[in-house]
Amino acid sequence: MIAWTLFRRNQTAPRTATMNRLRRKACVALLLFTLFIFGTMMGLRTLKPTDGFSDLAPGMELMPLVGERIDQRPNQVVESAGQNGAGGSDTKIVFSSSGPDHSIFYDIHIFYYLWYGSPQMDSSYIHWDHVLVPHWDPKIAASHPNGRHNPPDDIASSYYPELGPYSSRDPDVIESHMAQIEAAAAGVLVLSWYPPGVADEHGKPTEDVVPAVMDAAHRHSIKVAFHLQPYKGRTELSVHDNIKYIIDKYGTHRAFYRFKSSTGKILPLFYVYDSYLTPPEAWAELLTVRGSLSLRGTPYDGIFIALIVEERHKQDILAGGFDGMYTYFASNGFSFGSSHQNWKAIKAFCDKNNLLFVPSAGPGYMDTAVRPWNNHNTRNRVNGRYYETSLQAAMSVRPDIITVTSFNEWHEGTQIERAVPKKTVARLYLDYKPHQPDHYLELTRKWAEHFSKEKEQWLM
Repeated sequence: MIAWTLFRRNQTAPRTATMNRLRRKACVALLLFTLFIFGTMMGLRTLKPTDGFSDLAPGMELMPLVGERIDQRPNQVVESAGQNGAGGSDTKIVFSSSGPDHSIFYDIHIFYYLWYGSPQMDSSYIHWDHVLVPHWDPKIAASHPNGRHNPPDDIASSYYPELGPYSSRDPDVIESHMAQIEAAAAGVLVLSWYPPGVADEHGKPTEDVVPAVMDAAHRHSIKVAFHLQPYKGRTELSVHDNIKYIIDKYGTHRAFYRFKSSTGKILPLFYVYDSYLTPPEAWAELLTVRGSLSLRGTPYDGIFIALIVEERHKQDILAGGFDGMYTYFASNGFSFGSSHQNWKAIKAFCDKNNLLFVPSAGPGYMDTAVRPWNNHNTRNRVNGRYYETSLQAAMSVRPDIITVTSFNEWHEGTQIERAVPKKTVARLYLDYKPHQPDHYLELTRKWAEHFSKEKEQWLM
């Protein structure tokens, strides 16, 4: 037994030594392979996207990883009319013409209004002389002032613009506005739009000014999306014609905004204000594949974002075939949609149903210069703290886009445009003191940069 045991040990020893050598070689090979993979990954992380200006302001490259949306449209990809250079750079941050120190962010969209007029450019003041809207209850209306404002000293706003009561068609004003928006780093101007010959009840048609705005926007590396406003007789058929008109006329312009979806489709993006005024069944005729007026899969397809005001609008927006919803109003608590506490639930609904949720942040709200009875919806700015709270609430739900209400809605006091102190015999206007007139532009840039950095963290 002892001899047999010694024989077995002598025979096993060489085999054990061989196995050990093989194991060591395998470990070394695995280590070298691991180092190779690690080195390759680190090298890829150092690659930067192109810093050149892209004709396509991309939508959201992070979308497939943050609340991934699955496009349920037909699989074929159809380019929109005039979609030139669709294979351009997919950088999220596109450096502006002023250089790399002034980056601009195409996931920050800002609402912009063209409805102002002055005697020098328009033969009379428009909108600055807005009427004092009476309350619908005669008893309440009787206890508040009526009439209309009398510019230039008395304007329909609680704040006074640095440019004075300007005309929206003044080229110098347009240029100043684009420079301010660029300074704020907001990459997409969302233009309040009416069809040719149509205007809001207090204004005049402005569609002829759109080309000048788009040209100026392009000079400042800003993209332009369209905010479809309600008008008398707006139906799914008229909106079909409106979309066709916009894409045919502006689709080839280098400032025309297109959004890159998670599926790689690059389509124009439209916001539809007061979308709830049209029944979901009518919208479905336009926005679903089987609709009688369907835009889906045609050269006029797009990303259509509806306004959510009441909670029930969630289901209506889904049934109507929209691609997402936005909240617009800058008064926290004013509506279900504008209440920050509801954004998490709205975002969850959108994620579940492959919709975009686009929260709207604003610097404050004060419309008593046109609705003197609406003081209960006022939201004071608190030197910018209200705005920062609103932006933080928007970021907390990890949206793909944040909208800012607004650049220049002076009637409702939501503007971030430069304002200055102003005192007249009859009026004392609010201002941004103790800060400078560009305070809210600076805050917008600060949070746009923060939003971009947060998205990078979401990937990790």
